[in-house]
Amino acid sequence: MNQYRKIPALFMRGGTSKAAYIMVKDLPDDQKMKDEIIMSMYGSGDERQINGIGGADPLTSKVALIKPSQREDADVDYTFGYVGIKDKTMDYEGNCGNISSGVGPFALLSGLVKKQEPFTIVRVYNTNTKKIIEVKVPVKDGEVVTEGDYAIAGVPGTGAKITLNFPNAAGSKTGKLLPTGHVVDEITLADGRKIKASLVDAANPAIFVKAADIGFTGKELPKDTIDNTHILEVMEDIRTTGAVMMGLAPDKNHVSQAVPKVAFVAGADTYTTSDGKIIEKKDFDLLARTKALQVMHKTYAVTGGICVATAACIKGTVVNEVVDKAAVESGEIRIGHPAGILEIFVVVEQDDNNNWILKQAGLSRTVKPIMEGSIYVPEKIFHME
Repeated sequence: MNQYRKIPALFMRGGTSKAAYIMVKDLPDDQKMKDEIIMSMYGSGDERQINGIGGADPLTSKVALIKPSQREDADVDYTFGYVGIKDKTMDYEGNCGNISSGVGPFALLSGLVKKQEPFTIVRVYNTNTKKIIEVKVPVKDGEVVTEGDYAIAGVPGTGAKITLNFPNAAGSKTGKLLPTGHVVDEITLADGRKIKASLVDAANPAIFVKAADIGFTGKELPKDTIDNTHILEVMEDIRTTGAVMMGLAPDKNHVSQAVPKVAFVAGADTYTTSDGKIIEKKDFDLLARTKALQVMHKTYAVTGGICVATAACIKGTVVNEVVDKAAVESGEIRIGHPAGILEIFVVVEQDDNNNWILKQAGLSRTVKPIMEGSIYVPEKIFHME
């Protein structure tokens, strides 16, 4: 097999996503070559990703690159990457909270961090957002525990509860919780309509609009976008316009595919999930729909969930206008998404100058190791000019 080179990896589900977790030392330093290797692993450049481990879905075409950290406040450094599916591209602009949940178990399984019972807190420095994430991993009899009775929407069965804390999530890419300095801005759509939007940066920057303002209900499902492509077109129009307003791109033609996020929200109302389950109005606090690259997210991104929960607790935002106010008081926000409910806990306060401060954000996920071994990469890629 001298025509291939083998790269060690642990393929793992983190939350509602999947990724290969790879040690940085096992990849070349040259960024262009590194990207080519990763895209080859996933089969990028083909909508089926038939030649790689990618699942032809934005939620499974992700990679986590890990190395020991040199920082005093972190145990490991972690870089998240979106791997292109039909297009041969890599995007490192944002982080993925679901994949972040697997970094703690990976660090323990790989011996990068010493296991401590009953829980080990792995301090993760995310290079994409330059923020620390604390991942609390259960340990028993010297082994990482991933089986348990905790369930999350979008994943069959149950697993051990992996808790993530984002102690300083505000200003992940822009440096500000409210990048424009306003709780509400006006966005002009491509068709000339003007709508209210809230631009917030917590864990990942996002633009929020009310579903009703763009002709939607908030109950839309990914399957609805097949017959009504207008849903995704409007979301992308809002996203790219907001990106420029946030200072994340010079114009709408140069916006990262991954950052910022976009979502439309509505007040809680009974709805049906993608798999036919009825979610009662009383069981959650607001409806939200977001994008995963070019498609509607099948669930709701963790970092995106932190951002929408934060926005919900900031008085005057479009999210705050639709959320159940009892949830705002508690800081426990339950988001109704296409697969069920995502629960986020945030602490948002105002300082003496009436500036909004995100003091804490957290949630729980489950993780499952799927396969450990080597991924075959054509030797010729290592000799590219």
